[in-house]
Amino acid sequence: MNIISIIPARGGSKGIPLKNLKILCGKSLLDYSINASLKSKFIKRTFVSSDHSKILNRAQKLGAEIITRPRNISTDKSTTESSIKHCLNYLKSKENYTPDVIVLLQNTSPLRNVKHIDGAIRFFLKSHLDSVLSGYKSHHFLWKTKNHKLLPVNYNPYARPMRQEFNNQYIENGAIYITKFSSFCKSQCRISGNIGLYEMPEEISIDIDTREDFELVGKMLKKQK
Repeated sequence: MNIISIIPARGGSKGIPLKNLKILCGKSLLDYSINASLKSKFIKRTFVSSDHSKILNRAQKLGAEIITRPRNISTDKSTTESSIKHCLNYLKSKENYTPDVIVLLQNTSPLRNVKHIDGAIRFFLKSHLDSVLSGYKSHHFLWKTKNHKLLPVNYNPYARPMRQEFNNQYIENGAIYITKFSSFCKSQCRISGNIGLYEMPEEISIDIDTREDFELVGKMLKKQK
């Protein structure tokens, strides 16, 4: 079975400039995703999609295959799906190559390693699902604001549930997405059809978005070492 990974890595980032190359415990965020993908027992080819030459050079040095992403799909408003579609079209036109399964790995989840990736793929293959996403169990009471009013999202404050009643709720952590090529072609979405969840611990499910997230993950990696 042809299983590939796609690692999107734009050069632009408002929160942390050139975030994908920012060093965390001696390695860039890009390093963590590429190294984990290359170690996988299931992933046959690892692709990095980027519009930035430094990112592409680093990816190639680490052993990944590179695909230069056009500027028009490398803006703050560009979707990850647009980069996946571009990669698939590129492989089809250049090599007449079509994968069976696509694994999407985002660089903002450096605590995700090869054990999680292979565990998720193994679960995907055994379960005969169309897509799998990673996430963690949630016991949080969620609220939202609407028209300057605060409203509950997932519970009734007048019949407050016990925490154990929230065992069937999960939060998507952005670390791993797996989907059939055929499903992506139909939906143009990273997850579609019959979707399953690969559970990961909450403490390693940090999705780096801010400098504070970056510092926290750095401390956690140092403890692991």
